[in-house]
Amino acid sequence: MARLKTKAGENLTRERVRELSEEAERGYDLRKAKREPAKGGRPPLERGESPRISYRVGKTLYRRAKSRARAEGRTLSEIARAALEEYVGR
Repeated sequence: MARLKTKAGENLTRERVRELSEEAERGYDLRKAKREPAKGGRPPLERGESPRISYRVGKTLYRRAKSRARAEGRTLSEIARAALEEYVGR
């Protein structure tokens, strides 16, 4: 059995996995479950929705942009947004 851990860092032994599976087999009272809000993806860049722009580039341009972004500690999306801002004017 592979070494597995819970989110809390607890080692999952064969015995613990057996205990958890037996608990699941008995069933859960979902009325006692804690509700967690669903996470809806990335936060918007501005107020409201952030539309997506998708486009293709050649491998050479992609590699150069990826390399520069990495060197600057930025993402390709950040670089593309900055280039588009410069193109359309602020």
